[in-house]
Amino acid sequence: MKKVLALILAGGRVDELSVLTLHRPKSAVPFGGMYRVIDFPLSNLLHSGIENVGILSQYKSYSLINHIGVGYWWDFLGRHRGATMLPPSTGHQASDWYKGTADAVYQNLEFVQSRDPDTVLVLSGDHIYRMDYRPMLAYHHEKNADVTMAFTRIKMAQSHRFGVADLDDEDGDIGGRIVDYKEKPTKGGYPWASLTILMFRPAVMYDILEQNARHSTSHEFGRDLIPMMMDKYKMYGYKFYGYWGYARTIDEYWQTNMDLLGENPNIEIGVWQVRTNLDHDRLRDRPPAKIGGSAIIENSLIYNGCRVDGEVHHSILFPGVKVAKGAVVKDSILLFDTVVQQGAALDKIITDVEVQIGAGSAIGAGDDLVPNQQNPKILHSGITLLGRGVRVPPNIQIGRNCVVYPSLTENNFKHNQYASGTTIS
Repeated sequence: MKKVLALILAGGRVDELSVLTLHRPKSAVPFGGMYRVIDFPLSNLLHSGIENVGILSQYKSYSLINHIGVGYWWDFLGRHRGATMLPPSTGHQASDWYKGTADAVYQNLEFVQSRDPDTVLVLSGDHIYRMDYRPMLAYHHEKNADVTMAFTRIKMAQSHRFGVADLDDEDGDIGGRIVDYKEKPTKGGYPWASLTILMFRPAVMYDILEQNARHSTSHEFGRDLIPMMMDKYKMYGYKFYGYWGYARTIDEYWQTNMDLLGENPNIEIGVWQVRTNLDHDRLRDRPPAKIGGSAIIENSLIYNGCRVDGEVHHSILFPGVKVAKGAVVKDSILLFDTVVQQGAALDKIITDVEVQIGAGSAIGAGDDLVPNQQNPKILHSGITLLGRGVRVPPNIQIGRNCVVYPSLTENNFKHNQYASGTTIS
């Protein structure tokens, strides 16, 4: 495993996550009460014995750099191991930034070659899953493959959202040769979706990256390199059957968090042994959670530093969240240091960090599911978003599918009531 080099694609932002990625890349979005999304692939690498990691960062990298540091929390420190942040470095202009996932790796070939790996493992930094990469690596070498990709089964109707492949039955439930591959096809499709987990023979990867850099204006692994390799290289698919959270949209992010709850949750954090940076956000310095005598808590995760005197139902409260007496929080995700004052009611809300909800306010009020006027494809299922540092005044009512942009103070709210589908900025 010491000859495997992992490269984590962690620099992107997706518009579908709206205000949650205004100040951070998707891979650094908080998840599950105390983690960041990138903790999952990093923990997978740790438990797989892969100790040389490059993190390809770009968009607003400070949060990611602050979280990962030198990789101490995932045991990547040592003479022959380490985690290295790899921001764009070819120039000083915006045009010199990474032009795609393949270009990000291409710009860092010097780093890759200096490690002299026998296998290069390319991973997405923004998926929620637990996987031991060693069986896939063994399959990759057994087949003497030029590239092996991990796939999970999806419904055919979802094919347009993913890179999808047709696999033969060469190795049954384990995997098979990639017969065809399509990136987000508008017509047709296949039942196996790419997890953006790719194992390359290094010489092959160097060659196709050079070809793509010289002859193409588009530089993505799924859209450009994999189709270019079809019929020219030995390509295999490895089938993955475990839980996979593709938290690209607000609905998916909310649901993946909710998959931590219940008597038999889909995500077993303790079993998965996910690691995180306990110094980031002062995780290990906060006191234990305090639950008041008037509190009612049902099917929720409450983390250290929280103070709950009101009601919390089917929700996740990150460290430092406070829910005052008489307040009700339902089906919500409240990030670090959110304060819900007395008598406020939250229903299917996601707050960014350091949000304050004034006394008596109702957020996510009513049953009106009018889609958001500016982003109807992003917010349409009833979830309302509050950006970082928002201060909601007392006795304000905000409907469903609303977005409140970061750092709005009490003086920025011009009305006492905002209908569903409203954007407040």
